[in-house]
Amino acid sequence: VFHGRILARRVVGQETRYEVEVKAPYRQRFPLVSREYLWVPNTCGCPPLRAGGEYLLMARRHVNHEHTLNRILLQDDGYARPWTPREARLVREAARHC
Repeated sequence: VFHGRILARRVVGQETRYEVEVKAPYRQRFPLVSREYLWVPNTCGCPPLRAGGEYLLMARRHVNHEHTLNRILLQDDGYARPWTPREARLVREAARHC
């Protein structure tokens, strides 16, 4: 779970790749760097993430069996909401209990 700002969007094959500036990690099971690529397994623009927008994102690390692919994936059951100070507070509180 992290707070990120969308820098760019690009369709690559049957997926969408977002370049994201990581503003604040809240809960992470894998390390994040200041700039990441976030992959969405569709090209429809779902969820609707706009360039310049800031979001609270819950994604997972996806590594294939051959360990040749290592990326952050926002699946259909992932979480992408516009970031607000209230959302940030709620996530920080939840992270303390989980």
